[in-house]
Amino acid sequence: MHGRARALAVTIVFFFVCALPGPPARAAAADAAVLADAQQRLAARAAPLRTRAEAQLAAVPGSATPPLGFDEAIGLFYDARGGRPAWTDPQRRAALAAALRGLADDGLDPADYQLAEVDRPATAASGQTLADDDWRVTHGAMLALLHLYRGKVEPGTLDTHWNFVPRAIDPQAGLRAFAAAVDSGDFAGLFAAARPAHPIYARLRAALARLRALEAAGGWPAIAAGPSLKPGAEDARVPVLRQRLALDGATLTADAQNLRYDSELQAAVERYQAAQYLDADGVVGRATLRVLNVPLAARIAQLRANLERGRWLLHRADGDFVLVDVAGYGIALYRHGEAVWRSRVQVGKPYRSTPIFESAINIITFNPTWTVPPTILREDVLPKLRKDPRYLQRNRLRVLDASGRELDPASIDWSRPGNVTLRQDAGADNSLGRVAIRFPNPYAVYLHDTPHQALFDARQRAFSSGCIRVERALELVELLFDDPLRWNRAAIDALLASEQTQNVSLPKPVPILIAYWTVEVDADGRLAFRPDVYDRDPALIAALDRAL
Repeated sequence: MHGRARALAVTIVFFFVCALPGPPARAAAADAAVLADAQQRLAARAAPLRTRAEAQLAAVPGSATPPLGFDEAIGLFYDARGGRPAWTDPQRRAALAAALRGLADDGLDPADYQLAEVDRPATAASGQTLADDDWRVTHGAMLALLHLYRGKVEPGTLDTHWNFVPRAIDPQAGLRAFAAAVDSGDFAGLFAAARPAHPIYARLRAALARLRALEAAGGWPAIAAGPSLKPGAEDARVPVLRQRLALDGATLTADAQNLRYDSELQAAVERYQAAQYLDADGVVGRATLRVLNVPLAARIAQLRANLERGRWLLHRADGDFVLVDVAGYGIALYRHGEAVWRSRVQVGKPYRSTPIFESAINIITFNPTWTVPPTILREDVLPKLRKDPRYLQRNRLRVLDASGRELDPASIDWSRPGNVTLRQDAGADNSLGRVAIRFPNPYAVYLHDTPHQALFDARQRAFSSGCIRVERALELVELLFDDPLRWNRAAIDALLASEQTQNVSLPKPVPILIAYWTVEVDADGRLAFRPDVYDRDPALIAALDRAL
């Protein structure tokens, strides 16, 4: 039994999934004495687990996620059946096997969930072997459902900067749903209900199926190295470039004899470059060629990583919330599940990465001051200050002691400054701009305006020290208040004009989800692979590939 499965809450996953009970399962041709012995063995194995499960459930009364162990969940399932084997019917096993094979489109490995065992007929050699087989099949089915519902990999085991509360599980409702599916044989419906019910997940899943079909058909061609391909040029690689972009979804005239880089191909290249966060100049240079030649297997793995992120996060994407996509350098405000506002962001540099977590926006700071964080003070500001004595004056930074009293910079030995704080007064050139949007978190991270507006025009925008710079931040503030009478743009501008720092609580906190997606699939199914700016995909792919 895998250690992680024991530690997680019970597998079956969905909130009150409805499944119509079917006719009693047709028993396999097994000796009645063997069946009776298997039933007795399963009941005996389940009994102590039921006792433990009852104690675990009673330990957290009313909780949606009681600490119910995985074995205890299986024990409850067999106890409710009086120990009757569940998988002696060949048709029931075939239906489960088909559902398990479908996990390949979720980026999961069906072999992890006892598929080979399910594909074999239930043996009737002895009651012990029949009982062991039945238990293993149940274990595999439940584990598959758990992984569909909340992911195979625990995010915190990969990166301490991933901080999400695991998806809640109602074990008793889940067990009822699982038992109903066993009776009816509707495992396709059960597995479908376990998946995130979000269009993004469905698109990622369909895209993975398409790429795997393309891989089976031979994949996509590599484009040979050489001088940059520029519009108007003639080059033997042009037909291969056309073929490669067509396999990526571009609509292009197929002409293997046409060696000219024409306007149609140029438009397709520019669209591809923009989707991949490259400079959309139409020139197939070294950077564009490198992205075009990423192996198809690597893109399939990238899709699998993002499907796993979908299982972690997409159940949270409902109602009113703010979504920051770190790898996509974007932000959106959603109301009732629909985006009503979008903008661009600048995020943390790779060595000062923006953490991935969820919280709720609760405070808006107008005309914020900026206190230089210790890391930035030590690694960025002090080296500059030691070289340039006028650095503090030019950046309007004041020196404060531990009590908040202002000190004369000339009185400080900047080679050993001691316990001092540098603070920048509010103003248009303040590092936080005119507004900061705050939410509780252990990383001291927040959204804010910025005087560095020109940087929003860059394709890849990992420029900050961890916080998130928002383009058109004041528009977002007005929408967050959602009060056209009291908090319209004129009122906000008047408050800013006062130049006084003010913290204002939102009437109702707004959830915020800071996520990391390295693949985007639009409503038409077009794929865009983003740079993995924090190099997070490889570790996640390796964890997904790890056998259970």
